[in-house]
Order: sequence, then C-alpha cells, then structure tokens
Amino acid sequence: MTNEENHSMEEQELREILLVRREKLKELQEKGNNPFTIEQYIRTHMSKEILDNFENLEGKTASIAGRIVSKRGHGKAGFAHIQDMEGRFQIYVRQDQIGEESYKEYTTYDLGDIIGVEGEVFRTKKGEISLKAHSVVLLTKSLQPLPEKWHGLKDPDLRYRQRYVDLIVNPEVKDVFIKRTKIIRKVREFLDNQDYLEVETPILNTIAGGANAKPFITHHNTLDLDMYLRIANELFLKRLIVGGFDRVYEMGKMFRNEGMSYKHNPEYTAIEIYEAYTDYNRMIEITENLVEYVAKEVLGTTKINYDGVEIELKAPWKRVSMHDLVRDKTGIDFMAAKNNEEARALAKDLKQIENIDKLTKGEIINAAFEEFCEEDLIQPTFVLHHPVDVSPLAKRNPDNLEITNRFEAFIYGREIANGFSELNDPIDQKQRFLSQLKARELGDEEAHMMDEDFINALEIGLPPTGGLGIGIDRLIMFLTNSHSIRDVLLFPTMKPEIK
Repeated sequence: MTNEENHSMEEQELREILLVRREKLKELQEKGNNPFTIEQYIRTHMSKEILDNFENLEGKTASIAGRIVSKRGHGKAGFAHIQDMEGRFQIYVRQDQIGEESYKEYTTYDLGDIIGVEGEVFRTKKGEISLKAHSVVLLTKSLQPLPEKWHGLKDPDLRYRQRYVDLIVNPEVKDVFIKRTKIIRKVREFLDNQDYLEVETPILNTIAGGANAKPFITHHNTLDLDMYLRIANELFLKRLIVGGFDRVYEMGKMFRNEGMSYKHNPEYTAIEIYEAYTDYNRMIEITENLVEYVAKEVLGTTKINYDGVEIELKAPWKRVSMHDLVRDKTGIDFMAAKNNEEARALAKDLKQIENIDKLTKGEIINAAFEEFCEEDLIQPTFVLHHPVDVSPLAKRNPDNLEITNRFEAFIYGREIANGFSELNDPIDQKQRFLSQLKARELGDEEAHMMDEDFINALEIGLPPTGGLGIGIDRLIMFLTNSHSIRDVLLFPTMKPEIK
C-alpha cells in the first residue's frame, strides 16, 4: 500500500469516528441526557489524594472526575482509567452497581470523554487502588478522537500547535509547566525578601526603548498614533528610581520582531531589576544568588543536568572580561587598536565576521566574542566590560572609557542575564542616543530611538544605580532540562496551519 493510499484510509477512518461520536451525542440529547447542560460536578478527592491516603480511605465513598484514557470491558463489568490534574486512576464499573440503563450508556463512552464517578475506594485482586462505581455521569462528550489512538502525540509542531492535546496524551509535559509556575513564584519571593517593590509599566509605547531590538508596530485608533509593543521596560523602571523608588522590579512579556529558533520566541518573559545607590557588582551578586536560590527551592539542588552535561549553579560564578576571552580565543588584542581602522585591519583574517569594514572597534570585539567565545561558556560565567559601542545605556568604566561596567551571564553557551551600572549622565546619554539615530539612518532597524523624556528624567537626577535583566524562559529551560524554548511556553508563536 502506498503512502497516499494509507493516508486516504486514515482520513476515511477519521471521518467515520467523527460521525459516530456525533451520533452518540445526538442519541444522548434525544434521551434528555445532554452532557453540555451540566454546570458542575462535586469532587471530594483528586486521584493522587486517594492513592496517597488509601489506608484512611479504604471502604469509604469518594467522587472524582477526569478524562477517560483507557477502557476495557468484560460483559456486565469493566475497568477504565481516568486522568485528572494529578494523575491517572482506575475505576471499576459494574451493571448491578449503577443500573442496567446507566451501564448501557457507560459502554458507549469513548476515550477522551470526561466523566464524574462516585463510589467506594478499594483495592483490586491485582493490587491496584481503584474506585468501585456507584454512579457514573458523562460531563463532556469528546467529539474528536485523541491522536494515534492514545499511542501519543509525538510530532513537535502539532504538540506546540495543539498544546491542550499535548497535555492530555503526554502528561509529563504538565510537570514542566508546574515547575515553571514554581520558578516564577520563587524569583518573586527572592526579590520580595530583599525589599524590592514589584511594579507595572506600559506594554504599549510611543518609543521602543531600553534595548537594541526590532519592535512590533501597532496602531492606536483613538489617538491615530503608531505605537510599539515594548522591547524592554528599562527606561520606565529607571524613571521610577528617579522618582524615589530605591528598589523595583517588573516581570512580564517583552516583544521583539526578530528571528525564531529553539532559543528565541518573539514574545517572551523577562524580569528587570533596578536598585539605587549601587553598581553592576551588586547586580552580579543578585543574579548568581537568585539562580542558586530558585534551583534549591524548586529542585532541591544547585546541580542540574542539561543535555547530558552537569552544571553547577552554586554561587559564586566565574568572572572574565569580554576582551580577554576574545584575545585568548583569536590571539588578537583589539584593545591595542588606536581607532576603528586599526581594529578592522587586525580583524581582516576573521572571515566569520561579516561587513568588518562597516563595524566600529567595539562592534568588532562584540562580534568576535559572539562568533568565537559564547559556545565555550558552559558553566555559569559572567562576561564583563562590554564596549561602549554596543552598550548605549551602560556607564563607562572610569579606568577605560572605551568599555562599560556591564556584564552578561552565560550558561551552556547561552545568555540568561544582562546588567550594568546604569548610565546617569544625561549629556553622555543624549550623545549615545544621537549615535544610535545615525545607525538607524544607515539602516540599522535595531538601533535605539531617541527618548527626550528619558533624557529629561536623567536631568532631574538618577542616583548611581545598578540594573539587571534576566530571561525567565531561558532560566526555566535550564531548570527543566528543556531543549527548546517552545517546550517551556504553553502557547509558543506558530505560523497558522494551512487547512
């Protein structure tokens, strides 16, 4: 049989299944048993609660509800497993217990139907804790069959597109998202315990600021104004530091209209943290201590296994300058270059870096780091002192004005955090914004826009401040051993399916 013939048979089988399920629903409705009119079902227990407390519950009455995931019958009695939020549980249904008419209806139930069961807790002869049904109620009729006759949903694209089915047929996926919630809760707990104030700032902005990234554009009809989905919340949070809030943070969605990969989703969750009267060294400590705290609280250990590699998250983490990494890897000391032309000459043999003749000295150092050094940073590492050219919001290093007091944190070759001593010199900041505007005029869609109101805020006076941003999705990837960012997002961005 050809693949085309096999596919045609599968389609015909699916059409027949869909038709039969709808006919079953119609028969129930004609009998006055429309499951979609039921508004609630009182559950006394969850599956795990009965399994964990069998000694206290044996012989007692309990009611549970869930989706039928397996079903087998033997004449006037049968077993089934139903799945609720906490796991799977066996029920035993007998005609003489629930009545002939109810049992007849029960035999028509399909895999995927949602039922409520009340009965006696007992243990079968084979030793499985079960519920001997006194009544069974159909709560929802499933009109679509579960994929592959319950053998599992394996196609990644379909899993992400139909997450609701993925959660049913691959229950272990649910554990990742339960951990995600716990991780986010512990991040907040860590900061709350250090007297940081959680705040909210706008998602719709008139200026896409706080990072070098390409924004999504939308339109405000009432104001007849194009607006941007935020690429970062940095500039608003620093305005709050100007206003007198000494420690603030915000966790939420950011939006960047850039590439998609197993590491990037256009809509992602990040947290930004700002503290007055401190610097980037404090933000480094916050980063490593926060990650260590969350790992201990959620996993019970600071050692994780990611893609078969053991990684130790315990603080302190390694610290190394970007320039030193590039020099050691390429053998080129770019900091010795007196200007952009000398830097370009030194980089002429680095064929992996494109358009070198258009890059500044600082941009060349950053490009060389990304190309040659990032992938080697397996154990947690802070990369320090990024060039000013790629750090428009960071304070210059007083000992070397070409670099900034900035860091990025890397694990397994991937950036998870970015922080620095915040630039609070309004004159310097305006000049950097103007340099970014020139880059935009030359076609750089990710270059920073001019934000006059932020300059005004700096002129009012921003105290010495440390700032930090952490990619929450990437942190969750490491703490759940998930290879793709789509595995830690319930509903990742997907291209619409063509019917």
